[in-house]
Amino acid sequence: MKAKQFGLLAVLFISSLPLPTTHAGNKPDLMLAKTYRQDIDISQYWISEKLDGIRAYWDGSKLISRGGNVFAVPTWFTENFPSVPLDGELWMGRRRYEETSSVVRKKQAHDGWKQVRLMLFDLPAHGGTYKQRLAAMQQLVAQTNSPYLSVIKQFRLANEIELMRHIQSITDNGGEGLMLHRQSGYYAGGRSNDLLKLKLFTDAEAVVIGYRPGKGQFEGLVGSLKVRTEQGIEFYIGSGLSREQRLNPPPVTSRITFRHQGLTKNSVPRFPVFLRVRNEEPE
Repeated sequence: MKAKQFGLLAVLFISSLPLPTTHAGNKPDLMLAKTYRQDIDISQYWISEKLDGIRAYWDGSKLISRGGNVFAVPTWFTENFPSVPLDGELWMGRRRYEETSSVVRKKQAHDGWKQVRLMLFDLPAHGGTYKQRLAAMQQLVAQTNSPYLSVIKQFRLANEIELMRHIQSITDNGGEGLMLHRQSGYYAGGRSNDLLKLKLFTDAEAVVIGYRPGKGQFEGLVGSLKVRTEQGIEFYIGSGLSREQRLNPPPVTSRITFRHQGLTKNSVPRFPVFLRVRNEEPE
């Protein structure tokens, strides 16, 4: 048997084993975005770049993941953080999601956190409108004077034409998209029309349930991932995988993010492209 084929079989076997799970504590009741719609008054929203990082909630003493798990953060990272709840994104820069995930998921605190910033975009317990919360955030960060805490830049646009120009520019430069906060909106857990997200492409998530062997230049490697969406739709994703990812594919049961261009009449994503493994919980 060829070495590559043996390696692939080993990968497939190991990947099919049950994965260890991290038990979550109390999940923070975070405000979640709905998809942008065209019947809104753009001038009533504060707009920011959608950062492709790891959502994090500071409860005043601990940094907690969206799933309710506590990040193993060095004491120097949060030593100057305020005692009020903060909602933000752990971020290292555009196109660095995998690096960020690798740093923040470690079981032990380490110096890799020096590259990370908590990019603040809301104050869950403030009680005021977003306009008031934004002013409070900026004042809070200025007083805190921490090198690891920043407010995501917020700006205003007059209309949808300006919005579309901006989303195109963001996307062309490696950005993920835009977030829109209604200035008169209040913080509330769950999906809200007061928080909208806008992307040029549709992103979705699915769970890896198997593999299809590669052919030609990918012989002996994984050719595509067999995945299943939350709606139970099963299909294969081959585009977007690097050679290293074909040699060491995302494990079975892992959750991935992919991009597509709409759905077929059978609800199968059209032209799916693998983006990344969604590893956001501490190990």
